[in-house]
Amino acid sequence: MRCLELGRNALGAAAPNPAVGACIVHNDKIIGEGFTSPYGGPHAEVNALSNIQDKGLLVDSTLYVSLEPCSHHGKTPPCTDAIIAAGIPRVVIGIGDPNSSVDGKGITALENAGIEVITNVLEKECRTHHRRFLCFHEKNRPYIILKWAQTSDGFMAPLEELRKGKKKPYWITGTLARQRVHQWRSQEQVILAGSKTVLEDNPELSVRRWKGKSPIRVILDQEMHVNENHRVCNEIAPSWIVSPEKRTDLPAHVEHVCIPFDTHLPENLLKELHRKKINSLFIEGGSQTLQTFMDAGLWDEARVFTGNKEFGEGLRAPEAKGLITHREKIGSDTLLIYRNDR
Repeated sequence: MRCLELGRNALGAAAPNPAVGACIVHNDKIIGEGFTSPYGGPHAEVNALSNIQDKGLLVDSTLYVSLEPCSHHGKTPPCTDAIIAAGIPRVVIGIGDPNSSVDGKGITALENAGIEVITNVLEKECRTHHRRFLCFHEKNRPYIILKWAQTSDGFMAPLEELRKGKKKPYWITGTLARQRVHQWRSQEQVILAGSKTVLEDNPELSVRRWKGKSPIRVILDQEMHVNENHRVCNEIAPSWIVSPEKRTDLPAHVEHVCIPFDTHLPENLLKELHRKKINSLFIEGGSQTLQTFMDAGLWDEARVFTGNKEFGEGLRAPEAKGLITHREKIGSDTLLIYRNDR
């Protein structure tokens, strides 16, 4: 379990690499541990090895790692080479790596070097932790998380008169819930919203209430109304504007993605994100965008906050249908997390 705790530190920053945790044990004592560095840096196993002061202990130690060590040259050398060179006699692996570049080759390399390898330890827990990476390689799409906040009477946006003409979010939840959302943003590669949300709320969709990297902001803009004056087009984080026709009016730092806005929009967008090596997608709204993915059955989790406000009228929140896996009280708000079990 310590490996999974360590791996959580790499969520978001390591992507598209998996958020792996590793620890090295000698005589029932952890002597080195690490997690995957931000993308392009050393992997968990190498970081764990580098933290050991007495390298002589390695010949009688066990390496625990949440995912099969890589055995190929990417941005860094193979982790299997470092493990073999260190003289570690035993490696315990949570789950195998489905990436075609690895997929058993790491285990074989270790075994061919005379290392004892034990696999599929805490398999369920490791699959849950690595669900983004596994979804990318097993389903050929990003792992999809839906998120919205709703009032106690089931609305996610008020009538226009409550906004008083201001183009900013109308908060349903309290500050603790909003902080949790920023933590979630820091753990995902891409955050997605529709143009209606941008035009009505003018959100920045960045990480401000938590320490971490802001995700890439992807905006579905069928009518091509989102422009450089909206906060999602600032330079705090990368922005991709998706529309059905080519655009030349966007700032140079904003990427344009051209996709038909037809009945296959969700599938085509996911194909494009997969091509761009995006393994997680955090959808914050609005209602139409959320419902489009729900209707297509293209979601894995739904994280729903319910506040204690009532609107009486307004925009109805989507109806989450799935298995409730988590319930939590955060301040005065209630969080339910659903898993798509269809």
